[in-house]
Amino acid sequence: MRVLRAWRSDVLHRVTALRQPRPAARIALALWIAWAVIVWNVVFDRVIVVAGRRYIAAAAAPGAARPNMDDFMRPAVTRGLWIASAAGGAVFLTGLACVRVAVQRAAGERTGVRPQSDPSLTPVRPQTDPSTTPARHRAKVTP
Repeated sequence: MRVLRAWRSDVLHRVTALRQPRPAARIALALWIAWAVIVWNVVFDRVIVVAGRRYIAAAAAPGAARPNMDDFMRPAVTRGLWIASAAGGAVFLTGLACVRVAVQRAAGERTGVRPQSDPSLTPVRPQTDPSTTPARHRAKVTP
C-alpha cells in the first residue's frame, strides 16, 4: 500500500511539473510540430493518390494510347511537395504563434503585468477613489 501511495505521489508530482508554463509550452510546441508533420503527410499522400487515379482513368479509357506514368506522377510529386509544405507550414506557424502568445500571457500572470494590447483589462492594482475610501485608510493631510 505504501508503494502505491509513493508511486501515486510521484506521478502527481511529475504531472504537476509538466503543467508549469515552460514544460507545458515545450509539450504544446512538440504537439503542433507533430500535427504539422501529419498534415504534410496527409496532403502529400492525397495529391499522389489523385494523380494515380487520373493515370488509371486515362489508362482504362477505351481506344486511347497507353499513357506514360511519369507524365502523371512527376508533376504530382512536385505539386504535392509545394501544397503539402504550404499546409504543414501554415499549421506550424499557427502553432508557433499560439504557443508564443500563451507563454507571454502566462509570464504576465506570474509577474502581475497585463499586456498593453488589450485596454479593456483592469489594472493589477486599481486606483482607489478617495471619496469611497474609509477615513481610517486615508492619508492624513496637515494644513
